Amino acid sequence: MKNILLTLLIIVGVTQATIAQTDIPCEQKTWVVNVGSIPDHIDIYHSGHYLTHPQEENTITWTVTDNQGTIIAQETLIDESRFDFYHDIPTTDTMNISALLINEVAGVACFVEDVLFWDTNNRWEFLNGNVPILGDNDFIIPTVSLYPNPSNELINISFGEDRLSNIELYDITGKLLFKKELNANTYALNIANYPSGTYLVKVYNQNNALLNKKIIKK
Repeated sequence: MKNILLTLLIIVGVTQATIAQTDIPCEQKTWVVNVGSIPDHIDIYHSGHYLTHPQEENTITWTVTDNQGTIIAQETLIDESRFDFYHDIPTTDTMNISALLINEVAGVACFVEDVLFWDTNNRWEFLNGNVPILGDNDFIIPTVSLYPNPSNELINISFGEDRLSNIELYDITGKLLFKKELNANTYALNIANYPSGTYLVKVYNQNNALLNKKIIKK
């Protein structure tokens, strides 16, 4: 009985310690490349997901480019700590990679970036030793309203005093379903023809500030 109680206390203590870490600085929310990475496949773990609560509100937008700025991989993931992709970049070249973690409920916005290279141990590694370079310290989560949410037909999107420049709709797997460029303060997104479930809306303002929002189709 004592062993059971001790185990429960340890579990509770670990849980509380994890939750208490939600306000740690962005530079401590590191990432690592898996040991199992191979020349044409990379798997990355981002610790920021487990250190930011509520976890189900975490969205991480990953972008990978070559040295000419061409996008190799780009994906926005919800409630997910891992990101993997295949590529055809030779091991003699490098790749630029960035991750934007946003949790609007927690008021967290962390942008980090680094360079991937093929090291002498025959694996992909970060140039800065798995401690990515912190991006914009002054990154501010833009204010956007989506209503009604949940909805079975229309969701109104408003950027307040800013103007919308781009709206993208993704399913929960990261597949792009809809994209529209515009120049307006509001937009009515029609989701009537999509199945019931959870979706991700990516909204950009005229300054290209990005906000990810989850919506639910009834």
